[in-house]
Amino acid sequence: MVDCDPQRTTSDWIHARNNNPDLPSINCVQLYGKIRNDLLSLEQHYDFVIVDCGGQDNLALRATMSVASHVLMPLRPKRRDLKTVSHMDDIVATCMMINPKMQASFVITQCPSLPNQANRILEAKDVCRTYDINVLDAITYSRNIYDDSEESGLSVIEIEPKGKAADEMRGITCEMLQAKNATEIRNRIATIHMNKMNSMRGEYESSRSQEKLYAV
Repeated sequence: MVDCDPQRTTSDWIHARNNNPDLPSINCVQLYGKIRNDLLSLEQHYDFVIVDCGGQDNLALRATMSVASHVLMPLRPKRRDLKTVSHMDDIVATCMMINPKMQASFVITQCPSLPNQANRILEAKDVCRTYDINVLDAITYSRNIYDDSEESGLSVIEIEPKGKAADEMRGITCEMLQAKNATEIRNRIATIHMNKMNSMRGEYESSRSQEKLYAV
């Protein structure tokens, strides 16, 4: 994972996780500014590179979009978040000229769970759909488990595998990667890893022989 957010939320989560010997560790680096070449270098060593760019337009965000296969832009169903949609559309359009294969999507997150607030979610999606960027059907609701997972270094899937938050994460991932279910994604990961191992043995070409995924 690459943390480009000055708030260091991802780095703190990784630090908490890696301090727990019972959990699989995750490598994390902090990068800022013109990081395109750094990301391309990481791409050669990892099957997946996930980048947290935070919520501000900066060099790191644009550099990431210039090499990313997938970009996920979370928005809360609030006016101040939705005001940024136009600007994000401009950034995506600019980066698409450099990286035309990038698949960008908006996702509505931290939604209120009260039934009388459902229109807020629908209206937020409608605002996003006025632009030429995909809007995921999957959403997340405001749940305490997300805060709990952040403090413990765990994912919501690890804390409560059959819980609602875990289902939300699986839904977002499957829709973003256009997979039918989590099993299909696991099979893809296994295939990518196998291809990489074969490539290291010289059975495949070494230049970008396996799919690499980035997410913002």
